[in-house]
Amino acid sequence: MNVLARSQAPAPDTDTGVLLSARGLTKVYDTGEVKVQALRGVDLDVHRGELLVMLGASGSGKSTLLNILGGLDRPTEGDVQFEGKSLTRRSDAGLTRYRRNHVGFIFQFYNLVPSLTARENVALVTEIARDPIPPEEALDMVGLAARLDHFPAELSGGEQQRVAVARAIAKRPALLFCDEPTGALDSKTGIQVLEALDHVNRELGATTVVITHNVGIAEMSDRIIRLSDGLIVDIDEVGRAKKPSELSW
Repeated sequence: MNVLARSQAPAPDTDTGVLLSARGLTKVYDTGEVKVQALRGVDLDVHRGELLVMLGASGSGKSTLLNILGGLDRPTEGDVQFEGKSLTRRSDAGLTRYRRNHVGFIFQFYNLVPSLTARENVALVTEIARDPIPPEEALDMVGLAARLDHFPAELSGGEQQRVAVARAIAKRPALLFCDEPTGALDSKTGIQVLEALDHVNRELGATTVVITHNVGIAEMSDRIIRLSDGLIVDIDEVGRAKKPSELSW
């Protein structure tokens, strides 16, 4: 494992292989009586097309970092660059355009509209995307071609999460951010979701960042980023040692 010391952080990388670059990210939440430092100076390059897993205990800063990289939040200090251009300096409208045009999100809970079918849930995204994948194709990519017209209540938890994956990828995002996507699933259905993410990453080339507390999942990634107390403490090159079906849960 390579320990990433804050003082040894590389300069911003202008290489075309780096899609997203973060330097010196700090995040302080001020609740009035207490200040919580969620990030303490994080430097990270995310490479085009890779599948990256972030590991860490609750409170380590994983979700805060993902939210900043995804344009859902701003750092207290530091800068994030997407394709060599600063996100941190963008207006709120600029961050909205970044999220709409370039980013897909998948969370632990599926957030599907109960009154809409799988096809219609995915169509919510394709109606506003610049170059969408048809809902039928997106659902086929995650193995749900036979469930297009089923409502969420008629789908299992794993199937609902795969609809959420299809919805996220339907706008052809450059970046796919997944926060505990298997956290509410058992091992069998969780592996089905991970297989869908792996397939999408390879098929579409979407750079994929997965937050998890499950160490076993990390072995399907290109790299493992370990966080503790708001710092990156290890970066481990894995090289996709295992397929999702081979993971220990």
